[in-house]
Amino acid sequence: MIVHHLNNSRSQRILWMLEELGLPYELRRYERDPETMFAPAELRKVHPLGKSPVLEDEYRMLVESGAIVEYLVDKSGGKFGPPSDRDGQLRYRMFLHYAEGSMMPPLLIKLVLSRIPIMGKVAMKRIQPMIDVHLDYVEAELSRRPWFAGDDLSAADVMMSFPLEAARSRGGLDESRPSTIAWLERVQSRPAYQRALEVGGPYAYA
Repeated sequence: MIVHHLNNSRSQRILWMLEELGLPYELRRYERDPETMFAPAELRKVHPLGKSPVLEDEYRMLVESGAIVEYLVDKSGGKFGPPSDRDGQLRYRMFLHYAEGSMMPPLLIKLVLSRIPIMGKVAMKRIQPMIDVHLDYVEAELSRRPWFAGDDLSAADVMMSFPLEAARSRGGLDESRPSTIAWLERVQSRPAYQRALEVGGPYAYA
């Protein structure tokens, strides 16, 4: 497998997932433009969207972190897939989609607004309450169980890592939400996560 990896991006999750699964892969690294923070043009030669992550496996070319994570779960025979109980399975599926579908958009909007002088700062005050709703929801969920789907790490946790690291960096996540902070510390202390950082290079949200 080949992972087309962009620094400071969602593709860091794919490296972590691969390290947890122990699957062999080749890394091809791309760097953002230091001024615009856009992905380089070379990524368009890999996939028309010009974004990362992209996973090549045999004749397949996969994009979208959630789809790649689910593909890797299937490829590994279900490892880090959903729990056996029905409620855990539903939580697993929901958080796989919630990470990008609900939690990440307001964090991305806040990042964009932070780069707009004056008016951006005013608009950010309206975005933070939206982010806080998500942080409160996540805190309540993690106060009930150690991992998002249940008692064990799953691909749902892998998907949730990027938005929560972004929230820790710029979205108001702090020690006032102790269960979420404890979850983040468990994630970042895992040997596979540390190996992924070494492979992927500098990662601003770690």
